[in-house]
Amino acid sequence: MDIVPEVRAFNRFYTSVIGVLGAGMHDTSYSLTEARVLFELGTREAADTADIRAMLGLDPGYLSRILARFEGDGLVSRERSAEDARRQVVRLTPKGRDTFAVLDRRSAAEIETLLAKLTDPERRRLVSAMGAVRSLLEPAERREPYVIRPPRAGDLGWVVHRHGVLYSEEYGWGAAFEALVARIVAEYVEDHDPRGEAAWIAEVRGEPVGCIFCVRKDETTAQLRLLLVESSARGMGIGGRLVDECLRFAASAGYRRIVLWTRDVLVSARRIYQAAGFELVEQHPGEESGIPVTDQVWAKDL
Repeated sequence: MDIVPEVRAFNRFYTSVIGVLGAGMHDTSYSLTEARVLFELGTREAADTADIRAMLGLDPGYLSRILARFEGDGLVSRERSAEDARRQVVRLTPKGRDTFAVLDRRSAAEIETLLAKLTDPERRRLVSAMGAVRSLLEPAERREPYVIRPPRAGDLGWVVHRHGVLYSEEYGWGAAFEALVARIVAEYVEDHDPRGEAAWIAEVRGEPVGCIFCVRKDETTAQLRLLLVESSARGMGIGGRLVDECLRFAASAGYRRIVLWTRDVLVSARRIYQAAGFELVEQHPGEESGIPVTDQVWAKDL
């Protein structure tokens, strides 16, 4: 599937819906970019022009022309920074604050009108979909912080579902692998001993994005199982943090050793295991959904 035309079609649709193609935003004479600059200035007492350029990705000359227009309209004042004379600080004037308030009210009113025709479930679907777009396209260094928490109702089903989907999409593994994950989760629930077994869910913006399980292999050995991080959340350090949680729990539970089973194609996971001090102790040829794989066992003394 060629997704480029789909993304372009969505861009055309959405820019039309929110009305950014006209000459001015919210029945004012200011463009979308000018409105964004006003918003950034309106949400703080003062701002360094270099910070505004970085936040909005603007060319220095373009921003300078916008600020010159604002100054001519009596919306901003500019002065040299007291800390660094090479830098310029911008503030909204009282007239600028009034203009920002008008834009802010009109923007909120337009969104409320847009949402009025939707039911509550449809609004929740819309917000969830928007969150997914942001999490997938936003640079990793600007993504919201994540939390690590115990599983809640519905999370174990999510673990099975996402393992089935991701490993099918990324490696071509089929229903047999998903069934294996389901058995592991079921065994965790049926024979769960909270003194020696635990699981964690990683969450961003209220949505699960990762998981890991620590289970008993024998009286002295724990087993790390079902490490997964959604592609949208990779690069945030979540995988390493989940493994650290598992290791800390295993040590505090009195285990002297921890092992894990993985496959050679899971390169990113293997790097996390190596960074945490695991060593390869066993490997042999295997097969998954008709695809040759190399099964591996890694271990670490606690």
